[in-house]
Amino acid sequence: MQKKHIAVIGSTGSIGTQTLDIVAQRPDRFGVSVLAAGSNVSKLTEQALAHRPELAIIADESKLPALKEALEPHGIATAAGSKALADAMELDSFSTVVTATVGYSGLEPTIRAIRAGKDIALANKETLVVAGELITRMLSTSTSSILPVDSEHSAIYQCLVGEIPETVDRLIITASGGPFRTRSPKELQNVTVADALNHPNWNMGNKITIDSATMLNKAFEIIEARWLFGIPAERIEAVVHPQSIVHSMVQFRDGAVKAQLGIPDMHLPIRYALGDATRIDAPERRLGIADYATLTFERPDTERFPCLNLAYRALAEGGTIACAVNAANEVAVASFLAGEIRFLDIYRVIEKTLDTTSFIATPTYDDYVAINAEARAKAAEAIKTLN
Repeated sequence: MQKKHIAVIGSTGSIGTQTLDIVAQRPDRFGVSVLAAGSNVSKLTEQALAHRPELAIIADESKLPALKEALEPHGIATAAGSKALADAMELDSFSTVVTATVGYSGLEPTIRAIRAGKDIALANKETLVVAGELITRMLSTSTSSILPVDSEHSAIYQCLVGEIPETVDRLIITASGGPFRTRSPKELQNVTVADALNHPNWNMGNKITIDSATMLNKAFEIIEARWLFGIPAERIEAVVHPQSIVHSMVQFRDGAVKAQLGIPDMHLPIRYALGDATRIDAPERRLGIADYATLTFERPDTERFPCLNLAYRALAEGGTIACAVNAANEVAVASFLAGEIRFLDIYRVIEKTLDTTSFIATPTYDDYVAINAEARAKAAEAIKTLN
C-alpha cells in the first residue's frame, strides 16, 4: 500500500497530537509533510523533531525565531503566520490535510487545500459552520473530498456506508450533556470556569469544552451535519446520551436505527478518516459491551441550553448568520475563560451580536471575512455593555 503523506493543522492540540500518535503507530502507512500550530513552539519543535516534516509553521509570528533556531539546523524549514499556512496547502508533498485547529482560523487553509485538490480529514467544524454553502459548492467542482473526524459525524458516516441516501429518515447526533446536564437554571448563574471545564467524559481543549457546556458545540454539529450529508435541518436532531458510548445514529424510513458505538476516544474516527474509510487495527482499549449494561437517552433542555436552538435559526435564515454566531461565540468564550463575563452571558453576547451585525444572504468568501470581523467587534461591544 502506498504511503500517505499528510499535513496537520493544529498539531499541538488534542486532535493533532492524537493524529500524530496514529502516524507513529503506523509509519508504514503515514508520513508527515507539514506541521502547523498556533503558539506552542516547544511542543511543535518536539513534534517536528520526532516526525521530520519538510515544513513547520507557527501562527504566532513572534515565535518564528525560536522555531527557526530549533529546527532549521535539522533541515526542517520554518514559517509563520496565516498566509504561510494557507500557501503551504498548495505544496505537492502531501495529499491529505488534517484540519485540527479550533475556530474560524481553519477556514482559509481548508479553502486553499480544496483548491489544490487535497483531501480533508475535517476536525475543524467551524469551517462548515461558517461557510458550509461555499465549501459544498467548491467540493462539487473539485477532486477533493471531506472525511469527518468529529466522532459524531464519523459515526453517521459509518452508519451510512452501503445505504441508499433516499432511505434515510433522520440523523440523530448524541451529546453527553456536558458538566451541567443536571444543573438547574438558577445553579447555572454562578458556575465557574473550572466547573465548565470539568467535562465528565471527554478530554478536549478549553474552547471546545466550554462549547460542550453551553451545548453550542452540538448546534455547530447539527449545522456541520447538514452540509456534510445533505440532510435538511428538520431531519437532524440532538439527543443527550450521558455515557458517550453511542456516538451518533441514523434512522431509516423503514424504522431501523443504526448506531456506531465506541469508547470516548478520538483515535478511532481519526484513524478511520486517515484510512479513507477503511478499518485500521488499533492498540487502544476496546469497548466492552458488558461494561455498559445501561445506555440512557434524553431530550436536551433548550430552555436551560438555548444555544442549541441557534443551529436551526442559522440554517433557516442562511447567509452569514452562522458566521456571526461563530464569531460572537469565539469572543464570548474567550471572555468567559478570562473571567470577564458569566457563563450564561455567552448566549446573551451571541444574541446581542446577531441583533446588530449585518446580514448577507448570498455571501462570497470576502463577505464571510467581513462579517467575521464585524461580528467580533459587535460581540466585544456587547461584552462592554454587560460589564
